[in-house]
Amino acid sequence: MAAEVLDYFLSVMDVSVTTYVSEISDDCDVAFEIEGEDSGLLIGRRGETLQALQFLVNMVINKKMDRPAYITIDVEGYRERRQDALRDTAERAAESALSSGESQTLQPMNAADRRIIHITLVDHPDVDTQSRGHGDQRRVVVLLKN
Repeated sequence: MAAEVLDYFLSVMDVSVTTYVSEISDDCDVAFEIEGEDSGLLIGRRGETLQALQFLVNMVINKKMDRPAYITIDVEGYRERRQDALRDTAERAAESALSSGESQTLQPMNAADRRIIHITLVDHPDVDTQSRGHGDQRRVVVLLKN
């Protein structure tokens, strides 16, 4: 059913892509990988279009099923590349905070991206992280531990 819902949205969006089931795991019910000529259009700015598509597919699936389901969608490995980039950003911010002695405020991020920053630095011996701000201006601040 999830494949049909995803294919429906992609056809309505009129994009030239192919979908594959990439895994079925404990983290999600099914994960889809999308590849093709128009795949970049599905990612959007900082993954916003991809996140919205995944949200819509999950919403429809959860309405139609008798149990909660979690579907993940990736476009040509974007999510893994984004996670790697966020981990690098977290490490650089920690290094910068240590070398400058000042807190480092990162760019605004969605909750999933902020979570990756927090998790990356949770065991760092010299810095802490906090989320500050509201709505789409919420940011991670990397602070020196006292």
